[in-house]
Amino acid sequence: DFMKAIILAAGYATRLYPLTINTPKALLPINKKPIIDYIVDELNTISEIDEIYVVTNRRFAQHFTDWAKTAPGKTPISVLDDGTTSDENKKGAVGDIGFVIAEKKIDDELLVIAGDNFFTYSLRDYVDYYREKDHDCVCVKKWPNKKELSQFGVALLDENGKVLDIEEKPKEPKSNLASMGIYIFNWDVLKKYLIEDEADPESENDFGKNVIPSLLRD
Repeated sequence: DFMKAIILAAGYATRLYPLTINTPKALLPINKKPIIDYIVDELNTISEIDEIYVVTNRRFAQHFTDWAKTAPGKTPISVLDDGTTSDENKKGAVGDIGFVIAEKKIDDELLVIAGDNFFTYSLRDYVDYYREKDHDCVCVKKWPNKKELSQFGVALLDENGKVLDIEEKPKEPKSNLASMGIYIFNWDVLKKYLIEDEADPESENDFGKNVIPSLLRD
């Protein structure tokens, strides 16, 4: 089965100003290498991924287009401008995923990852786990610092790894498992949320905050 990767990079990272006024967060360097390069290196280890889509905003589209010309690996990379210009009119994660699906007519499995995600574990192992479980997957990591957990989505799992609950930025975390903003799923699961978004452009369908908890209730 083919799989598509979507890197979400349409935010404005206003909390990091002035660092991100003229540079998107995903292109900020760590050890002289842009964060997004570490992501693409890991995506390139997954043979099923035949396309990588980077969805960004009007302000930073050219930055990513320039970056893509020398991006690592052989997997084709497309940069999509979602047309938004500020925090006030951004589409949010679900809106951007829907935008890419519609633009590229995607009907394959999806690996979605936040473009500002710096991590040191294997995405190949994550895809293998997804295949083994044959269910939509949320990537979580044990987080040693309990105070910092309130900055993440925190997942509660049963003994088989099934997600029972995810709470975004909880004051009282129910576990020490932080959601890493990496998801694998069949895009069908998003259909009803995408339709709702089209009907209501002000919809608060944040992926971690609204969609995943709703899927757990369904």
